[in-house]
Amino acid sequence: MRGETTIRQATICRETKETQIALYLNLEGGERKIETGIGFFDHMLNSFAVHGGFGLILKCTGDLEVDGHHTVEDVGIALGQALARILGDRAGIARFGSSYVPMDEALGFCALDISGRPYLVYDAPMPQPMCGQYDTCLTVEFMRAFATHAGITLHLKSMYGDNAHHITEALYKALARALRQAVTETGGEVLSAKGVL
Repeated sequence: MRGETTIRQATICRETKETQIALYLNLEGGERKIETGIGFFDHMLNSFAVHGGFGLILKCTGDLEVDGHHTVEDVGIALGQALARILGDRAGIARFGSSYVPMDEALGFCALDISGRPYLVYDAPMPQPMCGQYDTCLTVEFMRAFATHAGITLHLKSMYGDNAHHITEALYKALARALRQAVTETGGEVLSAKGVL
């Protein structure tokens, strides 16, 4: 029976002239070890894994002498590819998820549909430009890359907040919790009136 003997996991290796990535994702949980060279980004990805209940092992070597853009975006690509590979035709999952996450003065919201139709709606102004060595404008780049390569319709909104660290962390955690709902195994066919996504 679906989900009883199969561990939902995937490994992605991606190498370009800008980044070299080895990523392992396990939707059932497991080890978490994340190294991207950007401390704050590691913190966000660890929070994502913890609050989603996912196992995530990631090693990324990127051209950080340029900036963090290629590293953050390419990790989003690899993570999205891993999720798409795990879910296949998306049969037998809840498909939809949503979550509000408070982080001190900030409140983040995520709603998503594992639809096969990549789309991002992102509304999260950042009051500060940097969190450590992480450029806060890169959050939208990560989310766009992830949604595109996972085949997810993804809506993210910062309801309010004064601290870019708190706003960003609330968004990553909201994504994790919404995704946890959406990948929950329900059994049966693809959840679509069309019968296919």
